Amino acid sequence: MPVYNFKTLKPVPTAPELIDIVLMRTQRRTPTVIHPGYKIQRIRAFYMRKIKFTQQTISERLSQILTEFPRLNDIHPFYADLCNTLYDRDHYKLALGQINTARSLVDQIARDMIRMVKYGDSLYRCKCLKRAALGRMCTVLKRQKASLSYLEEVRKHMSRLPALDPNTRTILMCGLPNVGKSSFMNKITRGNVDVQPYAFTTKSLFVGHCDYKYLRWQVIDTPGILDHPLEERNTIEMQAIIALAHLQCSVLYFIDVSEQCGYTIEQQCSLFRSIMPLFANKQLIIAINKIDVQPWEMVESDKREMIERLADGSNCTIMQMSNISEQGVSEIKATACDKLLESRVDARISGKKVDTIMNRLQVFTPALRDSVTREAFIPESVVEAREHGWESKTRSRIGYAMTKDDDVDDELMTAADAIKTARDEMWENGGPGVWAPDYRVQYDLKHPEWRFDAIPEIMDGKNISDYIDPDIMLKLDQLEQEEEQLVAELDAARMGEEPESDLDSEEEAAVYAIRSRKAKIKDLKLVNQTQNKPMMPLAIRGRTKDMHDIGRLEPGAIKKKMESLGVDATAMIERGRSRERLDRGRKRERSLVKALEDSVADSMDTDDVPDGASKGTLKKVKKASASERNRSVSQARSHSRPREPSQMGLKDKESAEVAKKLDRLGRSAWKGSSGEGDQRKAVHLVKWMNTGKKRNGTHYCR
Repeated sequence: MPVYNFKTLKPVPTAPELIDIVLMRTQRRTPTVIHPGYKIQRIRAFYMRKIKFTQQTISERLSQILTEFPRLNDIHPFYADLCNTLYDRDHYKLALGQINTARSLVDQIARDMIRMVKYGDSLYRCKCLKRAALGRMCTVLKRQKASLSYLEEVRKHMSRLPALDPNTRTILMCGLPNVGKSSFMNKITRGNVDVQPYAFTTKSLFVGHCDYKYLRWQVIDTPGILDHPLEERNTIEMQAIIALAHLQCSVLYFIDVSEQCGYTIEQQCSLFRSIMPLFANKQLIIAINKIDVQPWEMVESDKREMIERLADGSNCTIMQMSNISEQGVSEIKATACDKLLESRVDARISGKKVDTIMNRLQVFTPALRDSVTREAFIPESVVEAREHGWESKTRSRIGYAMTKDDDVDDELMTAADAIKTARDEMWENGGPGVWAPDYRVQYDLKHPEWRFDAIPEIMDGKNISDYIDPDIMLKLDQLEQEEEQLVAELDAARMGEEPESDLDSEEEAAVYAIRSRKAKIKDLKLVNQTQNKPMMPLAIRGRTKDMHDIGRLEPGAIKKKMESLGVDATAMIERGRSRERLDRGRKRERSLVKALEDSVADSMDTDDVPDGASKGTLKKVKKASASERNRSVSQARSHSRPREPSQMGLKDKESAEVAKKLDRLGRSAWKGSSGEGDQRKAVHLVKWMNTGKKRNGTHYCR
């Protein structure tokens, strides 16, 4: 599996798209209704939530970009240098740094504006602060337009990079353009690299995979390299240089001896010598390609010696191949894989970790038991088959998918001495669904010839059907009904018995005591819940009391009931008696006060009314006296309300009136009227529509 897979990077939105995403998400995910009648704390919290949610959304989006894009200092040096070559390391880091700075600025703006909203004294001011905060955040995002666009282009290109593993077994091909690297890759892998008869058909790294010795191998095709200084090489050539510099692999350097690639052998050898430092600590094979056009023996001797000198003094092997005739292709692949495996094993053995593994390994060599030579044993049937040539025959493929190896004339189906399988017989007799195998062949009887005998009707002088009971199902039903009846009778017999218990007498007594105590606690809990709020029991609610019957609410009955529950009811009964005496005193007092008031009112009415007054005057006098009497009674009853402003902590009556007005305004709830934060569109006359000369006709809009 590849270590780095840049195809999972999510798209980077542009600055306008990011602003739309943030504002729409804020509008959808936060409340949208606020009124000036709400408390100021609620208004502040409403707008603070919008600012904070916007800041969190922007921070999440920018943090996702910073997290998904790889850090060049943390990834493999191969990918770090590849990104430096393709995207410019400085530009890449600068773009990510600007995104990080924008995130910090948005967080700082949100903190400052939230601090200001905390001291907002009205809905209008809080709303203006919210608009300012969101506007400043969007301005910061607008300034990141270039960085976001650059990162999106980088993401698109990185998603097209090959997903290769820098640490796995790798075969890397290099050389001048058009020497046969891509053709060789198409031969040994399932890759489909474009091959054309001109230079630089391959402009980037291509990755393929092949199997060798039950292992998966990674094959990399690199673009062509030209022979000039490193600083003059372009981006396409630098990809091959980076792969050679950072990957531990087996290198195949291709040389076109036919010179059809457009470069002479001297130029190809010169390129080999210029990039030789990159071959250090690598397994190198020089592949002499296109020997079908120019055989290796027909190459000039001086050129051949020049190529052979390249392999001197290094771990290098010269091999010949041709992509057209496929000569030497498999040999070069096997040699490259073997050399790389050997080098990887040597590297692990020379490391420090191998000691702990070698201490746990033991190799045993078996000793000879005796001096007898034991040859290989071949069964006689196999020897006979070889003599008659049967081992060369193939099995019938009728019924299988046709391949290029199938022959129309199936000789094995007509061979008399061939063993036919059930599948062969099935296709001979009509195919699936028409023919079915005879399973009697698999019967295991005392004599095999009995397998295909018909089942007799008479055996040992007796009819087999006599031993078959036709009423066996009816008898089975009767047995089941009888069993159900017995079970029902047993349950009925056990109905009156007490269930058996595993507890002894002491344990049963303890369980009974616990249950009794639990019921008493439950009753006490109900009593404690209603001791301050006496309630009429449901048993006697709505009944008429009999004077000769001692009711359930009599003190004696209450005391007896409470003592049965374990509660001392003395204090409760005494408290009820005191309340009853108090109620009686209050009733008598109210009746006396009312009688006195009536007498005073009558005397006042008779004194204030002049002689010979009319009925209207008498009615007014009575009404005034009644209102005065009611006012005095209501003031006397309100013991908790202070009568003077000084008792309420106020200076005079004017201050008391102001306090009452403020209290009344504070108690009034918002009734849906418009406030200072709402838009007002009053109905008014537009000047340009209603001034000037008017003609006959409509005056709706001029």
